[in-house]
Amino acid sequence: MSDLSHPIDILILSNGPGELATWVKPVVRSLRQILGDDRALVRISVVLSPCPNASGQEADIALSYPEVDRVQAAKAFYPFLLRGKTLDHWDWRDRGVVLFLGGDQFFSVILGKRLGYRTVTYAEWEARWHRWIDRFGVMRSEIVDRAPKQQIQKLTIVGDLMAEVAHYREKEPSNVQQSEELIGLLPGSKPAKLAQGVPFLLAVAELIWHDRPQARFVIPVAPTLDLQTLARFADPQQNPILPLVDGVSAQLVLPTSATERAYLETQSGLRVQLCQNQTERIPVYSLLSRCDLCLTTIGANTAELGALAVPMIVVVPTQQLDAMRAWDGIPGLLSNLPGVGSSVAKLINWLYLQRVGLLAWPNKWANEEIVPELVGRLQPKVVADLALDFLNHPEKLQQMRDKLRSVRGEPGAANKLAQIVREELEKFDCKT
Repeated sequence: MSDLSHPIDILILSNGPGELATWVKPVVRSLRQILGDDRALVRISVVLSPCPNASGQEADIALSYPEVDRVQAAKAFYPFLLRGKTLDHWDWRDRGVVLFLGGDQFFSVILGKRLGYRTVTYAEWEARWHRWIDRFGVMRSEIVDRAPKQQIQKLTIVGDLMAEVAHYREKEPSNVQQSEELIGLLPGSKPAKLAQGVPFLLAVAELIWHDRPQARFVIPVAPTLDLQTLARFADPQQNPILPLVDGVSAQLVLPTSATERAYLETQSGLRVQLCQNQTERIPVYSLLSRCDLCLTTIGANTAELGALAVPMIVVVPTQQLDAMRAWDGIPGLLSNLPGVGSSVAKLINWLYLQRVGLLAWPNKWANEEIVPELVGRLQPKVVADLALDFLNHPEKLQQMRDKLRSVRGEPGAANKLAQIVREELEKFDCKT
């Protein structure tokens, strides 16, 4: 609990849904544990910056976290950055910390100076603006090694925030029996990925099901996605990309009672359960952790699966290169420009996909391919055959689980980062 004697503000800067689920959520929990739940003394605000991966529901997600007091959506970010005024004219206490958890690290420099607050940045791969940031919590030692010698004292190794995932699993019950062979399908949450991912993974699932009729399939629906929107991508009348990826269509069947779940049903009779978290707007970790194997697109979901040590095959079909436009920074802005965006996206993705592997987060952590990455003009049978090989040889799945556990890192990063915030707040008292 906190023994702070003056009211303080903690301003968290973040951006996309992945950062909110895997960075912000565990950190705000740790902040409340360390600083206390007295809102008159400790107020936590979240300000979102624009992100090409955003769904538009990020503000609602952040507001659903009980530890957070107020949230400003990304559309009002730049006026706040430039003029220091939020859309709702928030007041600010005279002591506080700006905590960077996603976006551009320079934003915390500007806002820290404007508010007169201490600044703390979580650096996953690179720490920037060393002279102007007060403290860094970094994921790994290599970031410290690259820092200027005169600034090294500002950097503390806290570990990987995504390793906290395994310690925040949901407790909601599952309709899946433990004896069943469960395969997760993770096509993404944005239209660019869903258009290819949904029909393609349904086609893969049908091939696996034909060979292993005992298998059950589930789509853990992204917190920002509703079932009707997801189902549109399995409808050939609404998704013209479906035949391009040799995809399979399906129809949405909604539950008729509280004990049932919605599912997608293909023409051959395969039912793919749709699982939504009914209590919190975070990924359904309890369900994911039960999966024998997951077929997933690239993104934060690979980090979540890696942290849960769930075997996976990463699938990136490139039949429509301009479909992927969820890039950060200037590439993301250019690929979403009206008129020329499609051509720019094709070029960016073609250049990006020339690289060899290391698209999935666990592979980046290990600096080697420990989970398979299939990229290109993929056919469903190629992916299904690889999945069947793993399912027919459970020792291979176990080897992958063991490797994932070895690279995911130890939990505790959120508490360490919250402790750094506390130390910076105490420096206000040292000045008085």
